[in-house]
Amino acid sequence: MTNTPTLSDPHHAVDVMRRRPVLVAGAGVAGRGVIAMLKALDAQQVTVADDHSDLAHVTVEEAIAKVKDGQFDLVITSPGWAPTSPLLVAAADRGVPIIGDIEAAWLTDRAEAFGPARTWAAITGTNGKTTTTAMLTAMCVADGRAAMAVGNIGVSPALALTAELRGEPRADILVAEVSSFQLHWAPTFTPEVGCVLNIAEDHLDWHGDFAGYAADKARVLRADYPVFSLDDAHVMSFYEPHRVANALGFTAGDLRQVVTSFDSEVAADAVPAAGDNMNRTSGTGVAARDGATSFDRGYAGLRRVVGVSGDNIVMWERGHDTSHGTEPSASERELAPVAGISPPGPAGIADASAAAAMACAIGVSPAAIAQALSTFRVQAHRGQVVYQHDGVTWVDNSKATNPHAAVGALRGQRNVIWVAGGQLKGASVVELIEETKDGIKALVALGVDRQKFADEMRAQAPETPVTLVDTTDPDKAMEEVVRACADYAESGDTVVLAPAAASLDMYTGMAQRGDLFAQYAVQVELR
Repeated sequence: MTNTPTLSDPHHAVDVMRRRPVLVAGAGVAGRGVIAMLKALDAQQVTVADDHSDLAHVTVEEAIAKVKDGQFDLVITSPGWAPTSPLLVAAADRGVPIIGDIEAAWLTDRAEAFGPARTWAAITGTNGKTTTTAMLTAMCVADGRAAMAVGNIGVSPALALTAELRGEPRADILVAEVSSFQLHWAPTFTPEVGCVLNIAEDHLDWHGDFAGYAADKARVLRADYPVFSLDDAHVMSFYEPHRVANALGFTAGDLRQVVTSFDSEVAADAVPAAGDNMNRTSGTGVAARDGATSFDRGYAGLRRVVGVSGDNIVMWERGHDTSHGTEPSASERELAPVAGISPPGPAGIADASAAAAMACAIGVSPAAIAQALSTFRVQAHRGQVVYQHDGVTWVDNSKATNPHAAVGALRGQRNVIWVAGGQLKGASVVELIEETKDGIKALVALGVDRQKFADEMRAQAPETPVTLVDTTDPDKAMEEVVRACADYAESGDTVVLAPAAASLDMYTGMAQRGDLFAQYAVQVELR
């Protein structure tokens, strides 16, 4: 974390934005939202620094000189600007507060500069953020709430605050997909409910190391209702009460803990297994596989847990009354059926469970949760079913651009013809294949690192057939991939594009890769 002063008082922060010289670093989507918000605040001294935008007043080099001369009292940075950026280093050396777009919007909203403060629900994680954010927004809307998805999905939160000034409806709930970059520059951001879905190695060049990356993700756990994932050891490492208290700035006795997980093996009688520690706090939670043993491991403070029992996502709630020397009971409430959740499979259920827990935390009704999940359809390339024919389902998860994401896409499934490959960028596929090989019927690999997938699969599961597509033409390669998959596929199988690798060795991006997969799935099957 860059060591710069913070603007912890919202009213003071807004006064600085309005009356003091402010530098906006970057004029991309986030920067433009901040600029619009500052204009709506009637800010008097705003300078925009960017080398590639007609909104800029100065170049980055010129801005560095002005910062060193002490010409700014606040820097609001776009999330992509790393702490090592010369402009931000200069500001830190000068003792100028540096905040990001999330923090700027949060402080402005807390000061009620644009009407009564909104309810914030923040979601982060290495994978699954966009789907969970969209699910939670749909749940809130189904409950009759004025909710809007903001951040990396939807609009800039700074722009959302000024909606009424443009004649647009006000959002009372902001469901924010927030990146580790945004959280790094959000030193006081404290949403009502915050969720860390999972943490795997990513963006280490930006954060310096894994510890820094994970710590920035964990900032959403300052929320009134923090949502943890029982299935992710890195996330649960922040659950330790003393560690949470020391790192995030509140006392362990005041925590209102929320735990999220998925899978189908949580028994209702797992809740009482936590013992009297459950009675110290209040909160909403989510749980799932291995839930009972997770409670037994001593996660003090868990009271409400959401997970999967049988065919439903349910919430268990531990009672408080121990005055008569008896164990408090646990009630169970069904929230939504598992059937029909999009995307199908454990990853979709995990996202739905997390969204349901967050919805419960802010008072969304079970009926609204069920209604939203019954009609929700995942965005393209995130586990979308793109074709079904002769009992074979074709799933586009091109967004699974790293091994961790691919584990989520494949884990718990059976009879999968797996399409993988692309640019691994040094990542290992050993653990990925260890965790998923039992469900893989065949592997079809393409792209620059296709041989690494083939070698590891043959080493761990030599009986699993492997087809390598050597063609580098993007269209021809995907057509060959789909033909190979069609040759393997039988009724009851699922063909899953979950590359576990980046796409730029052959494609313009993961979207083109997924679109061609869907296109050829239909064309090849229809011939």
